[in-house]
Amino acid sequence: MRAVIQRVSRASVDVGAERVGEIGKGMLVLLCVLKGDTDATAAKMAEKLAALRIFEDDAGKMNLALEQAGGEALVVSQFTLAADLKKGNRPGFDAAAPPDDAKRICEVVVAELGKRVARPVRTGRFGEMMDVALVNAGPATFVLEIS
Repeated sequence: MRAVIQRVSRASVDVGAERVGEIGKGMLVLLCVLKGDTDATAAKMAEKLAALRIFEDDAGKMNLALEQAGGEALVVSQFTLAADLKKGNRPGFDAAAPPDDAKRICEVVVAELGKRVARPVRTGRFGEMMDVALVNAGPATFVLEIS
């Protein structure tokens, strides 16, 4: 499982003219489920996301986790993070999990993360063309792989 985590001042995701997810201060998680990922992988990802100390404390150091910082989470599925760009110019997506598996495992990540933070976890809409907007705070962007 692969994630790009962005610390944000605000973020939103729209499907067409409908706003389907929106947060203020917190983390935007672009999440990719890979072949072989399981519910256990999803639980480990959620645990790590909740524990990441990427928010600044009173001294200006990255020392606070999402809940300690009073932040929110927006999780958006993004299979393109599975892209293999080594050969040619067209990305290959063989490493991505099949859509039905990926959707279910994304839902597990969201549910498990929701158990670990005080606020509801917002989401995009799996399999849809989404417009994601964000204000990256820092900027602070992290790549996380869990197997």
